[in-house]
Amino acid sequence: MRLLLIRHGQTPNNVVGALDTAFPGAGLTPLGLAQAAAVPVALAGEQVAGVYASPLVRTQLTGAPLAEARGLDLTVLAGLEEISAADLEMRSDDEAVHAYAGCVGHWVCGDLDRRMPGGCSGHEFFSRYDAAVRSLAARHGRDDTVAVFSHGAAIRAYTALATSLEPEVAAELHIMNTGMGVLEGSPDEGWSLAGWSREPLGGLDLEDPSAHDVTGESAEEAAH
Repeated sequence: MRLLLIRHGQTPNNVVGALDTAFPGAGLTPLGLAQAAAVPVALAGEQVAGVYASPLVRTQLTGAPLAEARGLDLTVLAGLEEISAADLEMRSDDEAVHAYAGCVGHWVCGDLDRRMPGGCSGHEFFSRYDAAVRSLAARHGRDDTVAVFSHGAAIRAYTALATSLEPEVAAELHIMNTGMGVLEGSPDEGWSLAGWSREPLGGLDLEDPSAHDVTGESAEEAAH
């Protein structure tokens, strides 16, 4: 299976650096809508057999243009949502941002026992996200390509853990809005990282360099 893990388009909280992880979450900015609209053209060479999104509004808005362009239903699948900020929810201060990014950074480097303040451990995150991936994989064949619209920190953490990336590589993962990681394999046989596009799928003209995009940044970037 070919798994396209695509981050949602820009939200107002991505612009200001707020840790927005709870349901239903913010919608998209005008730039976020433009990023979403660019996805079908950017993926013109992919034979997409299914389109999935998390329960949060922003992923569904981002995935809708691709689903419509391919004549597919957009399936909302629990488990694909962002890593919960828990006690840090909607905070944008440096202390909260560093705590969130630092926790995710520890997970991607293998310290899964660490807990988000008031929230889950890395083991618990991986278990629920992997269960969602297994659920969608069960609906498709080995040769299918599936588009999954999810979230920055969740995509980075799952990719690092599912593919057993070296810690120094995992720590540098960064994904902008509508960036994409490509995994190949299966939940049972394992995954390999076949590609990583940190920039928006529609190109750098759809980047917002002024945004303080904390859930898409590596732990080192979020700390500055």
